[in-house]
Amino acid sequence: MNEIKHQDLADLVNDIREIARVAGDKILEIYETDFSVETKKDNSPLTAADMAAHNTICEALAKLTPETPILSEESSHISFNERQSWNQYWLVDPLDGTREFVKRNGEFSVNIALIESHQSILGVIHIPVTDISYSAALNNGAYKHESNKEPIRIYAKKTDADSITIAGSRSHGNEKQRNFIAKLNNPEILAIGSSLKFCLVAEGLADIYPRFGPTSEWDSAAAQCIVEESGAIVVDMNFNTLEYNTKESLLNPSFLVIADNDFSWEQYIRE
Repeated sequence: MNEIKHQDLADLVNDIREIARVAGDKILEIYETDFSVETKKDNSPLTAADMAAHNTICEALAKLTPETPILSEESSHISFNERQSWNQYWLVDPLDGTREFVKRNGEFSVNIALIESHQSILGVIHIPVTDISYSAALNNGAYKHESNKEPIRIYAKKTDADSITIAGSRSHGNEKQRNFIAKLNNPEILAIGSSLKFCLVAEGLADIYPRFGPTSEWDSAAAQCIVEESGAIVVDMNFNTLEYNTKESLLNPSFLVIADNDFSWEQYIRE
């Protein structure tokens, strides 16, 4: 199989941004209608927008890189026996934040990542309602793209223990998260849906996004490349880098998105 070369990633990320934007337009067409909501086996919601974006992205990726396999949230039945042989593959969340989509609060995105050797080496997050995108490719930096503006390179920030900002969640939150927050010195909390919490860390608006609880690999993959190229990290609770396609289950462990790798978060995380 011909693999995508690292020197081609900087150009490829522009193609992926365009694919994500087209999928976002399909989502918006349905967003503006009286859409129906189904429930999947895991009780998560599914709408026609999820499938429209899935089909749009998979068709476009198959044309762009015909030899690269695709794993999407809406095609996640592919067994580990098959995918464990993949060194490179596309990992797609066609509509990240379906609950936010159903609530019509605009906080949902299209996420597309390229995984190589269990790591995210290209990531695009597109927010249809605002037409803002975030993108990154290995060793090429992380960028924020707003319509009719030049893209700007984004960087994570240094952390001050007396002025901590946490990226939180509108739809999730549990006792572990509350205990973590209680250990901090009156932190500011920015509540937002879907993978946009990662973007707050990547662009220097938050110090940490703690996720205590299950997510799927497609929820974090695109964002992880953006975060890492901004100078931040995504690690599990043992402070090891989050990896992809290493097991049968597609669930992530609990993880931390940390802006400043020099700041000692262990004191707040350990029980």
